[in-house]
This record gives sequence, C-alpha cells and structure tokens, in this order.
Amino acid sequence: VQLQASGGGLVQAGGSLRLSCEASGSIVLVDDMGWYRQAPGKERELVATITRSGRTNYGDSVKGRFTVSRDNAKNTVSLQMNNLKPDDTAVYYCNGGLVIRQAIGARQSDQWGQGTEVTVSS
Repeated sequence: VQLQASGGGLVQAGGSLRLSCEASGSIVLVDDMGWYRQAPGKERELVATITRSGRTNYGDSVKGRFTVSRDNAKNTVSLQMNNLKPDDTAVYYCNGGLVIRQAIGARQSDQWGQGTEVTVSS
C-alpha cells in the first residue's frame, strides 16, 4: 500500500502547477485525503483536505488560490495551485486515511506519500 505523488517542479511567481497523488495496493476505501507542505526550517503545515463526500478545508495562506479535488473511483487526490508565490516553495506531501484489506478483515492506516518538491521563483 502506498501513496505516490507527482507534479512538482519549478515555476515562476504567478504561475500554476497541478499535483496528483494516487493510493494503490490492497485498499478497501480511502477516507479523508489531503495535502500538507513543509518549507525548509519550518514545520509541516496543512494545505488542503477533502473528505470522501467532497467537503474541503484549506489553509489560510492558500485560500482562493489552490483547489483540492479527488476521484474516489481511482483513489486519487489532486491539488491545482494557481497564482503561486515564492512563499509556496516547499515539499508537498499527500496524505490519506486508508482502509487496508488484510487476510482477515481490514485495518485503518494513515499513510503519507513520498513528497514532491515545488519551487516558486520570484
């Protein structure tokens, strides 16, 4: 079971990037999904989360610029980032609350992706 993120890169201020993350493996279902980020020398912070039913929550610094979405059938979560600023530079991590199939029954597990780097130049 893993979360695989992609889509990071280098972009100029004012530009856009789209991050994607897919959960794969013996998954029964994926509950809440989201994105967090960690800039150098700073703590990891919330970017956006989305429930299975589509309810969203955003960090104050990205409201109005970022949009989180998901595809429950594909176990994916995406983050559309517009009007990027140098302060958005960070490693972005996807997160998912997974229900994982086991030999007998299932278990819940909070999983993190490997992180994808976003750099915004001024």
